[in-house]
Amino acid sequence: MRLGVCFYPEQCSEDRWQIEAKMMRELGLRIVRIGDFSWSKIEPSQGSYQWQWTDSLIEKLSGEGLQIVLSTPVSFPPTWLLEILMIPRSTGKNGNNAKPPGKNDFCSNHPLFKEFTLTLISEMSKRYGRNEAIIGWQINHEPYTQKQDEHVCQYCQQSFHTWLQLKYGSLDNINKAWGMNIWSQPFTSWDQINLTSHNFQFATPSYQIDLERFQSDSAIRFLNFQTDIIRSQSDNQFVTHNAKFEHFDNDLFKMGSHFDLAAWSSYPTLLAEKMTPVLYSNNDDIPEFVYDIGDPYITGFFHSWTRGIKNAPFWVMEQQCGQVSEGLTNTGIRAGALRLWTWYAVSCGAETILFSRWQPPRYSHQQLSAGILRHDGSPDLGYQEISNMLPEIPVLMTLDEDIISSKVAILTQYDDIWSLARQPHSTNYSYLNLLFNYFRVLSSTGISVDITSFDGNLSDYCLILVPGLYLSDENLVAKLEAYVAQGGSVLFGTRSGFKNQSNNLIEEPLPGLLKNLVGANVHNWQALPDQVRFKIRSDISGLGSDVGVWIEAIYPEDDEGTNTLARYIGGPLAGKAAMTVHPFGAGNVYYLGFYPSTAQLRAIIEYLLQNEGCGTILDLPEGVVVNQRGNHRVAFNFTRTEKAFVLDDKLITLPPRDFRYFLRDWN
Repeated sequence: MRLGVCFYPEQCSEDRWQIEAKMMRELGLRIVRIGDFSWSKIEPSQGSYQWQWTDSLIEKLSGEGLQIVLSTPVSFPPTWLLEILMIPRSTGKNGNNAKPPGKNDFCSNHPLFKEFTLTLISEMSKRYGRNEAIIGWQINHEPYTQKQDEHVCQYCQQSFHTWLQLKYGSLDNINKAWGMNIWSQPFTSWDQINLTSHNFQFATPSYQIDLERFQSDSAIRFLNFQTDIIRSQSDNQFVTHNAKFEHFDNDLFKMGSHFDLAAWSSYPTLLAEKMTPVLYSNNDDIPEFVYDIGDPYITGFFHSWTRGIKNAPFWVMEQQCGQVSEGLTNTGIRAGALRLWTWYAVSCGAETILFSRWQPPRYSHQQLSAGILRHDGSPDLGYQEISNMLPEIPVLMTLDEDIISSKVAILTQYDDIWSLARQPHSTNYSYLNLLFNYFRVLSSTGISVDITSFDGNLSDYCLILVPGLYLSDENLVAKLEAYVAQGGSVLFGTRSGFKNQSNNLIEEPLPGLLKNLVGANVHNWQALPDQVRFKIRSDISGLGSDVGVWIEAIYPEDDEGTNTLARYIGGPLAGKAAMTVHPFGAGNVYYLGFYPSTAQLRAIIEYLLQNEGCGTILDLPEGVVVNQRGNHRVAFNFTRTEKAFVLDDKLITLPPRDFRYFLRDWN
């Protein structure tokens, strides 16, 4: 377990570097990330490289025993390069300049920009790829996918055509896959597939999903391009990124496959502000957590998602340590917040945490973001917080040595995120809300859960939750069948099995390829208007109540041994099954035919955990999270009041904004 910091040397005078490096070491920091904003300082004019300052900085940092993560500064191209790239200028879908120059003001498909990137990264890796002070590289800064409404140029157009040609081979295949004959608009020329000419609202769903895939692949291809350059000229240095969870436009599972470890930027108060409207539904009672701590379920959701990218310990490449300028309300923090966030991240699987940032800039829109030091160089609250944590580092290292062994997994894929975002068919249907609610409920029971893709090893899981497998194929289904046959159990949520990989409805009766697993058909579905709800009846404790948003009628096949666990007793689907279970091999397959409320989901998940024997359920107050890592447990209170609960038959009392650490031999 190591602590570090993000340092921006170009924002302070060089005569301070030695002083800053010494202060970092004395504070107990071990790793420093540099380079994010430094392209213009490394290459102030085309082909003119200035290495003296980077050599000096690396020497000063390493001289204090600090290890270095070097960022590729490609997300912030210099003005002289923007001028060269001005023709053709990046434009939005209406042909207008999409945004002023700034962060990510480049096109990853632009061949000239890639040429400049190749030269820069080659020079950097040639010089520092075997420098022992540099332990790794961060590729780009918060990798970003330029969307169709923000950026379109001729190079994107050409790249899209190439991407389609590699995937489909011919226009005939595209016309078939996209169903272009439906509205009498089959393509007869590649030039007719124009990124800027489609009315996206009425575009075929197949076009929409392929555009999302292409845009994500473009970003990933550009990151891999840089990674390959570095790996060809480096030794014993890892390569990673710092993911940002906000738009879900990059397939992080696919992106992470080319990196050595996963990392992300964690800003809990900013995430709570931005993501609460996205992750909580209109019908949820949003918890009132401490405003300057953030929402532990949102923060934990993204910690767990990052861990699931590689199914391994991860880095927090940027950890909030105070105010964040990007917030609508720039809240501060108080004593204990940084310690709480650090322990929480480690309990969720983090192995290294870098605080953002060493010192705030006096310029730019981030000038009111907090750092470990204040603008004047004096220690801020974060400095004292880190200093107070130093005696706890050996304990954190003990925690870090153990792995998280979850018996429950939430499986997701970006195809489902993208497709259901375009076709929710209800203002209250949100796939991301479903994902988050599954995690939130599990977190509130004290059960460890992985959020990961379908590509990993499933055999160690007792229970797999699939909130909605909207797009499926034979290979994916075969993998799930093998898992269940060997004794695993799966819950599928609504709309599972509806579509194929082209985002078209399947030809078979619903749930399509999942039919053998589910042991039932779905012959009717309805999206319900606001306030329209119908009753269900179930022997599952706490489940029998009203349902809304989305309902499906399930028709169990009796000869398959499929049993009904819940049934509609009102509305157009009255008498039909609303939830079923089907024995398959040595395991069970559950199908949930309605959009569950948080309370209903809690009842379902607690039933499944008990029925499948997946662990001990804790009765935790809202805002209390208990995470287990190896033989260790850490209990957190993210609220403003004292909380009490029972753990291992003992009454535990937690002060507000605090945590307790427990060690137990679970064997």
